[in-house]
Amino acid sequence: MVGDAHRVFLPDLGPRRAGAARFRGVRLLLTSLRPEGLTEDDLTDLALLQLDAVATVQVLDDGLPGGLQVATLLPPGTDAIHRIETIPSVHQWDEDWAASIADLEAQFARAPQLQRVEGCERAILVAVTTGDAEDARRGLRELGRLADTAGLEVADRVLQRRRKLDGRTVVGQGKLQDLIVRSMHLGVEVLIFDRELSPSQLRNIAQTTELKVLDRTQLILDIFAQHAKTREGKLQVELAQLRYRMPRLAIMPTAMSRLTGGIGGRGPGETKLEINRRRAQERVTRLERQLRQLSRSRTTRRSRRERSGIPVVSIVGYTNAGKSTLLNRMTRSEVIAEDQLFATLDPTTRRMRFPEQRELVLTDTVGFIEDLPKTLVAAFKSTLEELEEADLLLHVLDASDPDVAHHLDAVQGVLAELGLEHTPQILVWNKADATDPVVLRELLQGPTGPAIDHIAVSAISGEGLDALVDRIERQLFRRGAAQAHRQADSDRVESA
Repeated sequence: MVGDAHRVFLPDLGPRRAGAARFRGVRLLLTSLRPEGLTEDDLTDLALLQLDAVATVQVLDDGLPGGLQVATLLPPGTDAIHRIETIPSVHQWDEDWAASIADLEAQFARAPQLQRVEGCERAILVAVTTGDAEDARRGLRELGRLADTAGLEVADRVLQRRRKLDGRTVVGQGKLQDLIVRSMHLGVEVLIFDRELSPSQLRNIAQTTELKVLDRTQLILDIFAQHAKTREGKLQVELAQLRYRMPRLAIMPTAMSRLTGGIGGRGPGETKLEINRRRAQERVTRLERQLRQLSRSRTTRRSRRERSGIPVVSIVGYTNAGKSTLLNRMTRSEVIAEDQLFATLDPTTRRMRFPEQRELVLTDTVGFIEDLPKTLVAAFKSTLEELEEADLLLHVLDASDPDVAHHLDAVQGVLAELGLEHTPQILVWNKADATDPVVLRELLQGPTGPAIDHIAVSAISGEGLDALVDRIERQLFRRGAAQAHRQADSDRVESA
């Protein structure tokens, strides 16, 4: 290859050797007429092309070779991606290159970051903020939990602060190049952004990086697609998927085509990915009609419950706070309860009996999350309508989570959007046995009001559950809360 004083154009070097721990078997040796030696472009080529090495030989004033710089990749787990060695004279370079490369490939092969989990795609999580970095770090932690629930292996996390988001690629071209290099270095196939990307941003990032690109909404939709079990749940997920994808159908041939069959492209709606806009809208209309029919059936069941006079208690809360575990403990049920986000998607209803022949209906609902995508709220409207009939809300919180205050605000915000801020609540601080006692006392002195009560429990050990049952009984029966709540609803309807 012959270049000029500015650049060398590299031909297509063919496919890489198998595995992220194997180099291409090509060394790039350049002469440099300038004193600066290796450039950023040289180092980028080293990583992207998986070269054995890139070296520059300095040309002296008399035309003879002088010193040289040699750059090689470093295995993941180190602070840098590459190592640069400066040698005073080319005549002093007596490296046993074959042995050095064999040793370096062995180090790559042993790197824990490159040990693949079978069946898992590897991902880099990306957060970009123009505000508080701590909020962005909290978002990255939650995005990591979402990725783990979706079955992804998180290889790295990247946080960037900017004065203004890049309209084309969110992070800017420089950081995007860094992400490309990092993804090649770690054997990553997926970039996940902790925000919703516009159709053009999704296309631009996917074309530039040639990686699968997901945003936070796509990741949540994928988790819902995995966890939907009932017919209604599957219809709701497909509706949310179509509403999200319809504005993005124009970019299907490039960016979205990489989603088929993997994370972000599965679920009830995956076979509909390549339909045109008109057929997509027809499908949305059909799904909405089917969900309305199911909603009418749900309304009929609720009406029968109301006529029977049995009070309804709904368990709400942030995802993975322990709602299903609490339901199982209180009703001796065996609802699926896993240490994952959105393990419960379809609502579950159980009856619970008290002494004196009293009973209530206890309902477990889908968990909420900060900035819950609007497409999901709209698709799950019929399910969330169950909360409107609740006489009492058990708002379950993970007291041991350092971000529990933000989780409380997020759930209260969703309840306010649904018009349920005046429904009586018991704040159930779960996992009390795993929480610092001082922190727990502070939490129990949290939000107050005539409709809010507090109690600490452990759904796993059973600690505090007898007291919780007593509080529920007092709220519903001894104070006549159920009748008062229904009367208040009736008054609101009449006034409207």
